[in-house]
Amino acid sequence: MTERLWVFGYGSLIWNPCFPVERQVVARLDGWHRSFCMWSIHYRGTEDAPGLVLALDAAPGESCAGIAFLVTAGAEEAAMAELRARELVSSAYLETTVTVRGPEGVIDCIAYVIDPAHPQYCGGMPLADQAAIIARATGLMGPNRDYLHNTALHLDQLGIPDEDIHQLARMVDELSP
Repeated sequence: MTERLWVFGYGSLIWNPCFPVERQVVARLDGWHRSFCMWSIHYRGTEDAPGLVLALDAAPGESCAGIAFLVTAGAEEAAMAELRARELVSSAYLETTVTVRGPEGVIDCIAYVIDPAHPQYCGGMPLADQAAIIARATGLMGPNRDYLHNTALHLDQLGIPDEDIHQLARMVDELSP
């Protein structure tokens, strides 16, 4: 039997997967947290005015709740091609296999984590600085604030709490015209 392909989504994949999904479950990844720790020079900013996008940043003792997506049977190869085209536009993300905990036990998933040695890594930035960047940045996929708000909305719809995301959204709203 062929092993099934699962993908862990923690940011835009939650609300915009680029592959056919057979099933999805809320899952938790230990040792990592969702963070606006990657400069976006393509999708949500430019090289001259970078935005910020989410990445999984290593964080011992913390965890990140997200969605484990089971790719529709037979679509695995196309799904991986789409994911790589989208997530590996630069070498800031590392494609890795992670083990998440879902309602029925553990699941091995493909995930995209930040490379802290990459120049696009900007971990540890204060929320106020993040908000100032997100409020003004725009890239090929639109305003950076839309990315933040879509993520916050979908986390809420899934019942996944993330106070940093909500605080950041409030801060960006205060800065936006």
